[in-house]
Amino acid sequence: MKQFGIVALLFVGLVLVGCGSNSANPTNVNGNWNATLMGNGNTTSFAFGTSLAVNNDGSVSVSNFNFTTNSPCFGSGETESGSFTLGGNFNGKVNGSFGMTVQSGSPSGNTLKLNGTVANGNTITGTWTLTGSSGCTGSGAFTMTKA
Repeated sequence: MKQFGIVALLFVGLVLVGCGSNSANPTNVNGNWNATLMGNGNTTSFAFGTSLAVNNDGSVSVSNFNFTTNSPCFGSGETESGSFTLGGNFNGKVNGSFGMTVQSGSPSGNTLKLNGTVANGNTITGTWTLTGSSGCTGSGAFTMTKA
């Protein structure tokens, strides 16, 4: 009877350890994404494709960034950075806050900022603002979907 009790206790302990592990993983956000930024009149202001990789410190490495819309605000040489604050549940569904900044290279002085929420690791929605030179200002809503 003592052996059965010890085995049962070990089994319960293993079950509790398994339940305590959070399978929500920021790597679910890693991959290729397509974004559409809507402006006034529900028209597309910007669209881009990029690759995201969440780092251990919550920063996001942004690579392969490419506008698929033409804009005089972003000619060439943009630099991108991002951040991600992880949330989630026990079913591997990633949620959290997402931020991304695109700084223009040429012409210089234009900054595009995205602030949103990641839902289930495959959709990011939120708002964007563009500040900078004359004609390079605006705001609206955006949606990013994992490719």
